[in-house]
Amino acid sequence: MKNGENYSKSRRSFVKGIGASLLLIPFLQFCSDKIILLLLRLSGTNHLLGHRLWVKDFPKPTTQIHIPYLIIGGGISGLSAARQFQKKGISDFLLVELEGHLGGNSSNGENQYSKFPLGAHYLPLPNFKDKELLRFLEEEKIILGYDAKGFPVFDELQLSFAPDERLFYKNNWQEGVVPKQGNYKKEDLEFQRFFTLMDTFREGKGEDGKYLFDIPLHLSSEDIVTRNLDKITMKDWFETNNFKAEPLFNYIDYCCKDDFGLGIHYVSAWAGIHYFAGRKQDSTADKKEGVLTWPEGNARLASHLKKYTDGKTLKNHLVYEVKVEKDKVVVTVFDDVKKVSVEIIADKVIMATPQFVNQYLIKDRKEFTKAFHYTPWLLATLTVTDLADNFSFPLSWDNVIYDAKGLGYVYDQHQSLKQFQTRKVITYYYSFSSSDLKKSRKELYKKSKEYWKQFVFDDLKIAHPDIEDCTEQMEVFLLGHGMVSPVPNFIFGEAKKQASGNMENKIYFAHTDLSGISIFEEAFHHGINVVNQILDETALD
Repeated sequence: MKNGENYSKSRRSFVKGIGASLLLIPFLQFCSDKIILLLLRLSGTNHLLGHRLWVKDFPKPTTQIHIPYLIIGGGISGLSAARQFQKKGISDFLLVELEGHLGGNSSNGENQYSKFPLGAHYLPLPNFKDKELLRFLEEEKIILGYDAKGFPVFDELQLSFAPDERLFYKNNWQEGVVPKQGNYKKEDLEFQRFFTLMDTFREGKGEDGKYLFDIPLHLSSEDIVTRNLDKITMKDWFETNNFKAEPLFNYIDYCCKDDFGLGIHYVSAWAGIHYFAGRKQDSTADKKEGVLTWPEGNARLASHLKKYTDGKTLKNHLVYEVKVEKDKVVVTVFDDVKKVSVEIIADKVIMATPQFVNQYLIKDRKEFTKAFHYTPWLLATLTVTDLADNFSFPLSWDNVIYDAKGLGYVYDQHQSLKQFQTRKVITYYYSFSSSDLKKSRKELYKKSKEYWKQFVFDDLKIAHPDIEDCTEQMEVFLLGHGMVSPVPNFIFGEAKKQASGNMENKIYFAHTDLSGISIFEEAFHHGINVVNQILDETALD
């Protein structure tokens, strides 16, 4: 997590939107007397099937299913809701998912050398007061117990191994992602002042006794002065506070892209500061940061949640209409395997889907969903014979290249206990940060396979000039709607508030875009909270 407390721990939280995978297009290219197999995977809402929502050319339903509770969407929010139903002793529910797998952006791929993430790939150590999350981690043996002082004991094999981060800066690799070696003294002083301010925000509380910035986000203080930071960009805040150092600007820009897709020019200052201040670093006695990570990324966490949906899931099913009729919710669904439509009649429905999808499913939702912005992303997983560099600091879990176009890459085999790897597998991340995300999204799919392959190579060549020669395989994943991006006036704006409200106590909404920040904790708690709300209201009826 890159909040600067220890000048370390990258937060590359590219968490919850919708699933990753659809079109797999292999082709062969001869390069330096070798064959490079490039697999281009276009992804998002099952790119082709999902876009049929625009025309809704589906056959009429031929069968019906009756169920008390229906969950639409198998990302972390939907899976968490399923878990909460089971925890409450309720098993009479069904989950519908567009993709052929569960997990959403917490999904993974695998080749002959390693598993690798298709999106979210780590979980920072949770805040100590987040007992729900701590309990889940304990259930799944990620927390092995508690020490004499009451702090959780995390499984060391699931904590990021050392060395965990490095930065390619001024032609050398150095430890951590904050540039330290090669700065001017005045630049170092600005970094110190910035992190001191972030400490103040992290520890600060409003008159209501709540932290100014907290996780889950809804626990944060309603302090008006702090909330007004949502009205300006992080760049505005940077300049207003008289920061000028280019390395600091670059670092904050990188952090904003890392968690929100959009950079410092476009992200709300409240969101930008939350990145550094929301995590309290209090789940260990020594107050150190840390991340939990796995070769497949947060697909590991999704796999722990999936067991609550065994026998209760319809995959490869596209929901194309949701409406209330005669005190029931009628949901029409297309089965992409059998090519038939099904009508599901439910008492309560949880929409664990993003708002850009919901606007096509439910009448009269398009107006306020215009305020929701989703940044496109590109991920590329490379299998390489080696990663030769200057060895000033060794290959780490997170490897960031200063002033590159992308956010660097993760070494997917970093958590492996094998002493020797015949091939190395890395995953590169790039967010399409811009003022016109719709245009960026169109450009994303217009470019050729060859273009994106060369784009990835050229960016990595800054630190690895021979990357093209030593790459044996590359898989590129393009996500048109990667994650919600909190632009100014969104987090505390009216559109998000309207989108969060249930409809006639029948249709409920649970997704990270209703927080405005796409991290695992937000999705996890959305699932829990929506089930609790439904059951509480049912008990009052």
